[in-house]
Amino acid sequence: MGNIFADRMSTVHKSFIREILKVTEDPEIISFAGGLPNPASFPVKAVSDAAIKVLKESGESALQYSTTEGHYPLRQYISERYAKKGVEVTPENIMIISGSQQGLDLIAKIMIDKGDKILVERPTYLAALQSFGMFQPEFRSVTLNEDGVDTAMLEKELNENRIKLFYSVPNFQNPTGITYSRQKREEVARIMQSHDTIFVEDNPYGEIRFMGEDQPSMKTYLKEKTILLGSFSKIVSPGMRLGWICAEKDIMDKLVTAKQASDLHTNYFTQRVVYQYLIDNDVESHIQMIRGLYKKQRDCMVSMIEKYFPGDVKITRPEGGMFIWATLPEGISSMELFDIAIKEKVAFVPGRAFFADGTGDNTMRLNYSSSSEDRIEEGVKRLGLSIERLLAN
Repeated sequence: MGNIFADRMSTVHKSFIREILKVTEDPEIISFAGGLPNPASFPVKAVSDAAIKVLKESGESALQYSTTEGHYPLRQYISERYAKKGVEVTPENIMIISGSQQGLDLIAKIMIDKGDKILVERPTYLAALQSFGMFQPEFRSVTLNEDGVDTAMLEKELNENRIKLFYSVPNFQNPTGITYSRQKREEVARIMQSHDTIFVEDNPYGEIRFMGEDQPSMKTYLKEKTILLGSFSKIVSPGMRLGWICAEKDIMDKLVTAKQASDLHTNYFTQRVVYQYLIDNDVESHIQMIRGLYKKQRDCMVSMIEKYFPGDVKITRPEGGMFIWATLPEGISSMELFDIAIKEKVAFVPGRAFFADGTGDNTMRLNYSSSSEDRIEEGVKRLGLSIERLLAN
């Protein structure tokens, strides 16, 4: 048939994590590979009640086409939650999307031309590399330290390059679990104020803080130069594929146009059900339950790593979210470790996939939210033995 595909398809690869998850379908494998919320946290009965109520009270309208921007009361609910956190946005600044992942695709469509320079953290969210990579930008990376990005490196990149956007996950980052400190947020904002670069703040995990104090959104510092992404996947259900994007009017107009070219509007019935669930239930109490659950799992994984991993393996100690990041000694490959570990029936994500520049061979991501404490202990024990075997070789 010859080459029938667009050039861009040669630069984008399948999701490394999704390919790994195929390997972990064996129920005997203890998987720390996925980024899955704990299904015990899903409000099945409450969502069922909400769906029945929507169909009974307004079924005809809920099953009809709707506006691209999304269900207005839901957007208003989101804006009111932002207001409680000191972020001033209106419902008109918000569009409902099919999970925050769609937001990355829409941002890329309206902002990235082939060869444009965009900035990401080192390491960064794998799916962002996929979404942005479809449009063939030049990725530039800035190192992520324990309290946020290296601001000297950030300033150097912005001064030396025309960077269109800086993509960041400042709260409990995927993959590292790292959160920007308040001081680091202020430094980043100060540096970015004198540049035209748009700060893309992806915040799917911000509600899942189980230690420490909440930090302000970057939008409180950078105002209209920030695009916010949020999600109901971690606080209600990922299967409903519902998130939102928040931006100033000129950007939002372009986002709406791009979305209309994709899918007209996000699943309207799901929007109505989620809104009904939110107004009929104590969502704050539900989120507190998730935080308590994940803290136990996080504490268990940290303590088991301290017990079973060799002492020269370094880890992050997140105050929220779903991930721990481990760094093996230099020269040790997590890809080689994966091959050993999978034979021991335990899985993780090798870290190299999260680096735009192809580095990070000695790192790995561990998810604690989707495993019981017993399986966390057994899995970490197996993984520790696998690391020791690799080190011995």
